[in-house]
Amino acid sequence: MQPGEGIIGIDISKDSFDMVLRSVRGEAHRVFANNQKGFTAMIVWVEKQPERIERICMEATGSYWEGLAEYLDERGYPVSVVNPYQIKRYGDHLLNRNKTDKADASLIAEFCEKDLERLRRWKPYPAEIKALRSMERRLDELQSMKQQEQNRLKSGVSDPVVIESLEENLKHLEEQIKALKEKIEDHMEQHPDLKAKQRLLTSIPGIGKQTANKLIAEIRDIEDFASASQLAAYAGLSPRQYRSGSSVYKQTRISKQGRSQLRTCMYMPAVVAADHNPIVMDLKRRMLASGHAKMEVIVAAMKKLLHLVYGVLKHGIPFDPEYVQNSTLIP
Repeated sequence: MQPGEGIIGIDISKDSFDMVLRSVRGEAHRVFANNQKGFTAMIVWVEKQPERIERICMEATGSYWEGLAEYLDERGYPVSVVNPYQIKRYGDHLLNRNKTDKADASLIAEFCEKDLERLRRWKPYPAEIKALRSMERRLDELQSMKQQEQNRLKSGVSDPVVIESLEENLKHLEEQIKALKEKIEDHMEQHPDLKAKQRLLTSIPGIGKQTANKLIAEIRDIEDFASASQLAAYAGLSPRQYRSGSSVYKQTRISKQGRSQLRTCMYMPAVVAADHNPIVMDLKRRMLASGHAKMEVIVAAMKKLLHLVYGVLKHGIPFDPEYVQNSTLIP
């Protein structure tokens, strides 16, 4: 870090955030409320400091970070939003044993300084994508609640009052789900660019409208990714293997280092694609023949589907299995 430059690390929670300004002068720590008043107070304090802010880094913790990130971006501050797993691994590498909000903010600032050249500057979601993402995540919540109530109804409950309550709640949830799906589709119709992306994605066997909408909401802008591999890494789609010599072998599982919403929405489409998408079917056949475990095949199918997603969105060309196999559609 050069004299006159500063890096800010932020550890954020629901009600407040700890900020550490790291520079050649050392570290300065402050705590602010996670609201508009706190955002303003932070900027007032930062602008009194002699350093030029090179980057502000924070973790993608729930949705608590979004308001602050948008506020800072609007005022021209360069923001990077980092996967919490990366910070944890960096702390483990340093054998870091301190676990306080101040220590976490300091660790984020240090990580940002060390990896500054590779960190992308965060961009806010366009309004239409942000609205779609909010509706899709709410739809996930409603569908999860519906499944929970269905499970309770099938659990052997016999009290007629409880059964009536469950059935009424299920009916209400079904009505909400139906209404929200209609609003999502109206939203897509009102934005031709989103509708065009939906048509491209649903041309891929295994991906239906609902999955397409989720992908559009979570990927945001395909131009943010230089390659299909970057998109797959963003989703955390790499199998985690446990092997040690000849005596230790555990089942391969999905890595949880990326965006969970993308992984979740790709699981069932991958299962379907493995039986109906010629590209994924061929992948499944080859992997099973070479002795790969079922989870490895599913993860590979999810990753292959995301490669196809990248290809059709990047080039604006509907899925064509022969074109994919005989071209460089997927970088």
